[in-house]
Formats: sequence, C-alpha cells, structure tokens
Amino acid sequence: MKYSSCTGEPRERQIFDIQRKIVAHMTSQSWKEIPHVAYIYEPDVTGFFQEFRAMNSDGSRPRKVTFNTLMLRTIVEGLKAAPSMNSHLEFNPFFVTGEFDIYDNIDITMPYMLPSGEMMTVNLRGCESRSLDDLTDYIDQIGRKIEKTNMGEAMYSVSLEKSILELKELKLASLVGRLLGAKVGRNRIRLLKGREKKDYEKIPESERITKEDLRPGTITVSNIGSLDKNQHGMVSLLEIIPPQCVAIGIGAVTDAPGVVADENGVKRVDVVKKLPMTIAFDHRALDFDAIVPFMRRLDEIFAEPSVIRSW
Repeated sequence: MKYSSCTGEPRERQIFDIQRKIVAHMTSQSWKEIPHVAYIYEPDVTGFFQEFRAMNSDGSRPRKVTFNTLMLRTIVEGLKAAPSMNSHLEFNPFFVTGEFDIYDNIDITMPYMLPSGEMMTVNLRGCESRSLDDLTDYIDQIGRKIEKTNMGEAMYSVSLEKSILELKELKLASLVGRLLGAKVGRNRIRLLKGREKKDYEKIPESERITKEDLRPGTITVSNIGSLDKNQHGMVSLLEIIPPQCVAIGIGAVTDAPGVVADENGVKRVDVVKKLPMTIAFDHRALDFDAIVPFMRRLDEIFAEPSVIRSW
C-alpha cells in the first residue's frame, strides 16, 4: 500500500494518460541530466507594444497578428544574433566527453493548448525563413490540424519511435519499463481500435498532427503570458528538454514603474510596459556570454519597434 501522511480520501485520482507520461518522462530526464542556469530578462516594451497595436489597427497587414506570434518572430531575430543558443548537446558523463551542434534552421518547440485543456508541445519548423504573416498562417494551420487529431495516437507514434531508438542504443531497462507501463495496469495506454482507428487513418496526414510535428525542435519557447494576460509575475525557472540547450519562458506584458528620459535627457519615473522573459540554458554547453547577443538584439528591436513592419 502507498504510504501517505494525509488523512481521509482524495477527492479524485487521475491516472496518467500518454500525454502526461511523455511530459513526465521528458521533464524528469531534464532535471536529472541538465545543470540549469536561468536569467530573467525584463525589457521595457512600451513602444514595441504600441507599434504592435498600431500595426494591427491601421490595415497595413493582410490580417491581424497575435502578440504571441510577434514574440516568436522577435525571438527568431535574437537567435540569429546568438546562434549557439539554437543547438543540441550530446554528452557522455562516463567519459566526460561532449559536443553540441549549432543549427541554422530554427525549429521552435512551442506548448500548445489542446481542445481538452491539456498542453502539448508542437514543433514549428523553419521559423528562420518565415515572415510574420507566414508564421501567423503556420500557427493557424497547426491549430486546425490539432482539431482533427487524436493526440493519443499521434503521441504514441512518437513514443514508439523513441522505443525503437532505445532498442538500437541497447537501453533495454528503459525500453522494458516503457513497454510495461504502456501495456500493463491502470496506466496502460488506450488507443483507437476497429472502425474508429480506420476512420481516423483516413484523415490525410497533411490535415492532422503527426510525429513529425511532435519531434523536439532546436529550442523551446513557452508563452505563459498568453494563458493569463492579467497575471503579475514571471517564470523563475523552466526545464530544458534534451538534447536542446536552451528554453525561453515569456510572461505577460504588465504595467510597471520605469525610468524614462525626455528629449533633453531629463529622467523621470513613469509607468511603462515590461515583459519578463526567462532564459534557461544548459551550463554544460553554454556560458552566460552566449545569451548576451540575444538580449542585445532584442533590446535593439524594442528600442526601434518600427522594424516589425518589415518582417
């Protein structure tokens, strides 16, 4: 019997489904393996936010852009200035050997809200070459694909692929545990069967989420602020998903006191808009200097926000 210091019975018991299993596995691996370093970057985005609203209201673009999409596009610009953040690490703790690959393609792993209210990460591929309007269309397309997707089926295909990889790498203990957890007991995975499965497989892969959309990207960006725009806080730390080297957490735009200067350079305290962002990096691969060019590039964009109209 499981020991608990609590008295009474729980209100309910929720068994891990495949989505929760994958999240638990990846985040546990993250905290076991990766020495995290996190820096909270809190720029003044007053002018940037005003430009964002003006761009959406003046009819200069074919369609409105969400702030989340704009921030993803802004982060892409920052990563181009700090390419080592967009990387994967391979590290052997036994031999203390490692290497990391820096990518030109920027594939952003982004948590996405499912119709069920659960979260799942989707890989937004090729962000380095997408315009702001292209990125808007791409994210909308992902949303439409999710509506037609059985996430259990899609995520099981990812889990199966990882199991095959572990078999090739002779990680037998992990593979056996994964198989037992998937097939035995209350935590076993329940997939579509019979007519339901046949009907689901008739949906073209181009119209639903597949394992290609769920593979890890080159970096993870979580916009926590999009879940609650009225929050007043910041992400203090977030997990890096191996083999990625960096994860970025975006908070909500909030009003805060800030020091501003007039045209004569006279400074005063005024209400400004701040955007807390947390940058977590793997200290095995990167040092703090690796993220400095990223923040400097974002500082330039926030200081001259009209540049977003050219994206």
